[in-house]
Amino acid sequence: MSGAVSASEALLGAVRAGRMGEAAGLLDGMTDAERRACLPALKDLRKELRAAPWDAASRKAYPALHAAGAACHTGAAGTATWLTAADLRWSQASPGVLLHVLGDRERDWLGDVAHRLAERPPLAQVPYELMSGLVRLSGCPVPTTETYVVGWIEQVGSLWQRGDTVLQRLRQDPYTAELVAAVFEIPDIGSRLDWLFGDGPDSWFNALARLTREGALDRKATVDACVARLLRGGVPSDCRVFLRLLTALELTRDEERERVADWLALASDAVSTVASHAQSVLGSLTLDGELTPRQLAEMSGGVLFRTEKKLVRAQLVLLGKALRCDPSSAAELLPAVAQAFGHEDTDVQERALKLVERHLDAAPPEVRGEVVDAAEELSPGLRVRAAETLGLEGADRVPEPYVELLPPAPEPARVPPAPDSAVELAEEVGALLASGGDVAAFERTLDGLVRHGYRDRDALAEALKPVVTRLWWVDADPRYPSVEKYFRADPHGLEVVLATLLGQVSTATLHRADQHGPMTDPCVHSAVAAAFNARLWEAAHRLSTDPLPFLLATPTWGSGLLEPDELVARLDEYRRLGARPGETDFAQALLRVRRDDSASSAAAAERAAALGTAEGNRLALWLTTDGPSLPWSSRRTSGVRILLELGELDGVPGEFPPAFQRIGRPVGLFKARAYCAHYWDRAERHHWLAVVPGRRELVAARLLHELSSVAVEGTRGDASVLPLLAEAPGDAGEAVHLGVAYGLGARHPEDRLSAVDALLVLAAQGQLDTERLGADLGQLMRRGAVKPLRLAESVRTAATTGAYATVWEILRAALPVLLADLATDGAAASARGFGELLAVAAECAERTGARGCMAHLAQAADRRGSSRLVTQARRLRATLDHGVAA
Repeated sequence: MSGAVSASEALLGAVRAGRMGEAAGLLDGMTDAERRACLPALKDLRKELRAAPWDAASRKAYPALHAAGAACHTGAAGTATWLTAADLRWSQASPGVLLHVLGDRERDWLGDVAHRLAERPPLAQVPYELMSGLVRLSGCPVPTTETYVVGWIEQVGSLWQRGDTVLQRLRQDPYTAELVAAVFEIPDIGSRLDWLFGDGPDSWFNALARLTREGALDRKATVDACVARLLRGGVPSDCRVFLRLLTALELTRDEERERVADWLALASDAVSTVASHAQSVLGSLTLDGELTPRQLAEMSGGVLFRTEKKLVRAQLVLLGKALRCDPSSAAELLPAVAQAFGHEDTDVQERALKLVERHLDAAPPEVRGEVVDAAEELSPGLRVRAAETLGLEGADRVPEPYVELLPPAPEPARVPPAPDSAVELAEEVGALLASGGDVAAFERTLDGLVRHGYRDRDALAEALKPVVTRLWWVDADPRYPSVEKYFRADPHGLEVVLATLLGQVSTATLHRADQHGPMTDPCVHSAVAAAFNARLWEAAHRLSTDPLPFLLATPTWGSGLLEPDELVARLDEYRRLGARPGETDFAQALLRVRRDDSASSAAAAERAAALGTAEGNRLALWLTTDGPSLPWSSRRTSGVRILLELGELDGVPGEFPPAFQRIGRPVGLFKARAYCAHYWDRAERHHWLAVVPGRRELVAARLLHELSSVAVEGTRGDASVLPLLAEAPGDAGEAVHLGVAYGLGARHPEDRLSAVDALLVLAAQGQLDTERLGADLGQLMRRGAVKPLRLAESVRTAATTGAYATVWEILRAALPVLLADLATDGAAASARGFGELLAVAAECAERTGARGCMAHLAQAADRRGSSRLVTQARRLRATLDHGVAA
């Protein structure tokens, strides 16, 4: 026993000092009993090092500890767990040392450890050299897990210093066949290996293809596995890797013929690149007469419904070649061609119609009837043509009048009262902190905090503690002034109120913030942001000094509007309680009070004056006088952008607090900084509309630079405010329309969808000026701020919801600007995507029965060639000349 103790002490001393050679020598020849005796001391040292600072001493001990602990475990499971422990991962012993200290064990035990290590996830970062060394020592079957296979591929592909090639290394490896077969079974392996599967003569693709040709790999099994992996689909990198491998294998015609069913499935459902390859294989088989008309029709049924225009057009070309080679196949193929009549691209529809017109005479009567029925899916313009060439029934009937389908205008929603209990309020605070919230949720929660802080602050603080534990300032060290600086610079939404209730921010800091506002320099957004923040600072300050019974400015409606009767009732309750209104809170209430109903305003003013308080008199005067009118605006250009400057807002009372006085200041966009805190933090923007409800132009003008960036610079997410701008009360003027125009040309699809939502809401409310929006879009496209292709995607989305007439009116005003450039210069800088835009315009004109002329359209239609721009210009001109309605 004493020998075991001395061996344990000697090993522990060597490990603690980081003497790897000495530790390895002590481990050599130890019995299992001696190893087990050493293990408790090593575990204690591991616990000690976990708590120790990461210094030179601990870094020196870790590799020796890693090797000694693995060697002293007598069970394979314990050894594998020790080797892959997270706390030992970053300072491991080398694979060579580990193989030395473990190499004297039984072969079965070593194989068990190897397989346990291979079953660990890749995040465990088990060295491949260790696993492969254990496999070699034990002679066990090679593991085929993801960790082992990925390690094998990386090891084979990265040892460039050896001077040989990937092919030579694969030939020398006795396990190549088993490991290559395993590659096809590992999910998402392409994303890990795509960078290793490069091009060139020494690439993995060429090496595997060479081994297959030489017979080292079973060719049929490899091809079948590759095709099966493509049929499974997956991430693009998987499809890319296995398609390139399949191409490198250079399948023979017999091999391609054996897998016709697989090619048919891939052409219909695989990603575009794989489908294109399958389409080319099937096309080659078709032209060689090795694919039956029925199989080609089956293939076309899947391909013609794909969204990739290149695939669809290639399929129509293939069908045309097949019909020319064998006219008798018309009975099978023409119904397949007619499936393209329902494609969203009218060019595809026209190609299919031409093909049907050319070969319909060779088809039997029942096929003709099937094709004629499918022609009802054609666009209105092509349906008129089909009525003449195919003999559609009812070609002479009068079309039904077009009916515009717009979404219902949003209805205003009331803000529910604050929760009655502190516990319920705390739950809502937690939800608001976790996921944000709209104006209604924020305002009712803020009012609830003020109400419950007035009634029982201690009970509220106790209820809030569990929901604010993740906020960094809750346990901040009071010796550091970071919390005070944090809340002095910005209230951070509800956080300043929560910190006040929990005693984490001083009254002095709140007083300075309440009196002097933010420390930062003003920016173009700060006029509205300062008013929003001032009310939060005041609410927090009053909680510390003179709590308010409730807030006067809590809106009645989610838009931020406050009913005058409700404000009068709140002032009456303040009078009864003898409470002093907050200066900022009352100013916000005046800005929010609704004054568009003169009768109700006059009645509320009379009741307010009867209160006999200073605030009641101010409210009465406010309700009986005209409010601030919208300022003048002027357009300015900056590079490719068109922006707005606003003049001073008249009518802001002089007794308003300084933060609210700033709302009336002019907006000079080119004197402001391009970036500020509000540029990066979008969380509070949707509250700014509720600061000045009914005056959305003020907010839109201040956000116009950010809105233009989604189109000009390709920023993401700034257009999310557009639906809120559209739903907000007030006039929709230049700023709102310009913001929607930029959003429709945004780079990212989610921003374009936000702009489409805003466009449809404005149209449903009757507040969309299509002439103004179209003119703005035309100028922005001419300047290059909005790309026609992006705009085409946006307006097509809007039109397909049923707003064809609205979209047509917009494009009718926008297109002449670009058409004029074409007529003048022969080409436009923004011509890319112009054909798509004309296609949307033509479809809208066809569906709505639009007639008339469009400036400069004839010159575009008379241009030579058959480009999409020219063909769609001709289509639009024909529609406007003849008038086609759905």
